[in-house]
Amino acid sequence: VQLQASGGGLVQPGGSLKLSCAASGFTSDYYAIYWFRQAPGKEREGVSCISSSDDSSYYVDSVKGRFTISRDTAKNMVYLQMTSLKPEDTAVYYCATELHVHCPPLYNMGYRGYWGQGTLVTVSS
Repeated sequence: VQLQASGGGLVQPGGSLKLSCAASGFTSDYYAIYWFRQAPGKEREGVSCISSSDDSSYYVDSVKGRFTISRDTAKNMVYLQMTSLKPEDTAVYYCATELHVHCPPLYNMGYRGYWGQGTLVTVSS
């Protein structure tokens, strides 16, 4: 099981970025895939998840209405479209899976399962 996040970068407040998660070694649409982030000096925070049962999506309150998670089953990819970015969104973002159909609770994300190298998102003017 391998997951690789990409697409991070430096963006001004109010800008947009689209993160990509490339899955390999397993069929990602069979499982829930989620994004978590970790800012310097802070604990990991679950950001969003897409389930495999019905593609239901979940978001932490701070990103609702701004971030959208999606998947492309043909490409074995999951995406996180981020808009109206704020400085507090600055963090390393990781995509992960626990190889379950359903999403884990947001507060449990990033502590078990599989994830690879993250991608740094910096929101600054």
